[in-house]
Amino acid sequence: MAKKFQKLSRLVQILLLLIPVVNWITEIVVRVSACLEKPTLFNIIGAILALVLGLPLGWLDLIWVLLFKRLFFCKA
Repeated sequence: MAKKFQKLSRLVQILLLLIPVVNWITEIVVRVSACLEKPTLFNIIGAILALVLGLPLGWLDLIWVLLFKRLFFCKA
């Protein structure tokens, strides 16, 4: 799922991260799938932060996607 998220157009990624509840669900799904594909410390920290911080991390991810076209602390 993480690789599919990265293959989406940037506009769709931004829209998914702009809506508050949708962004939290999207982050959890993408980060957990990244942890299952590559269980690195980097991905595990990102998944834990997504579960704990939720909305603030979502806004950071929105900016991160604009700049780097991937989520913060998530490498797929």
